[in-house]
Amino acid sequence: MSRDSNYDHHISIFSPQGRLYQMEYAFKAASSASGLTGIALRGRDSCVVVTQRRVPDRLVVPSSVSHVHAITSRIGVLATGMTSDCHAAVQRMRYEAADFEFRYGYPMPPSSLARRMADLAQVNTQSASMRPLACVLLIVGIDDEMGPQVLKVDPAGHYLPFVGAASGSKEQEATNFLEKRVDDLKGYGLDEAVRTAIVCLGSVLGSDFRGNEIEVAFVQRGKGGGGGKFRSLTEEEIEEHLNAIADDADA
Repeated sequence: MSRDSNYDHHISIFSPQGRLYQMEYAFKAASSASGLTGIALRGRDSCVVVTQRRVPDRLVVPSSVSHVHAITSRIGVLATGMTSDCHAAVQRMRYEAADFEFRYGYPMPPSSLARRMADLAQVNTQSASMRPLACVLLIVGIDDEMGPQVLKVDPAGHYLPFVGAASGSKEQEATNFLEKRVDDLKGYGLDEAVRTAIVCLGSVLGSDFRGNEIEVAFVQRGKGGGGGKFRSLTEEEIEEHLNAIADDADA
């Protein structure tokens, strides 16, 4: 039996090698529980998130199944992992954003929201009476000073801004795809960012999509330089992008 075998009974006990096994289990659950892969990109004046839409049961209303959520009018999140944990995290994000605006009189910046959620996640690693949420948050939004922002928050409370980020079961493959295009991503307009994210997802999954099989959402900088409105694309709009991708591939 391994020397470390008894160190996964409590979340707050380090093994002799300095590992927290319960946190490693949380990361594994966050990446494999839903079986989905999510992509987030930051373009020149917009941010885009793309993920699969997988309905668990034929009796479920398809429109009720979503992993993309609006937090405020200018901030959205793609949450991958255990569905119940994702919903709990989304509700807490909405509370924190509303409380921030009530206290300070202006919308909460995406980076402040990510830092707050990371702080809360880190607290859950310190006590045996709490369980870390098995979900990874890809937060996108428009900051009045910083412009478009993509931030990733993991179950351990680690967060950083990204040009392009991925989460879920095919995270590493998607990351490798994005790394090859990192120099171009910052200059992409909205349409280019959307199509690159869809191509990335299709590439790592090895399949083509229909409009009702993926979710696409974006937030774009407003005309005055401030935050635009976060919204999801309709199936018809997604189909238009899929057709454009197919036309480019045939050209």
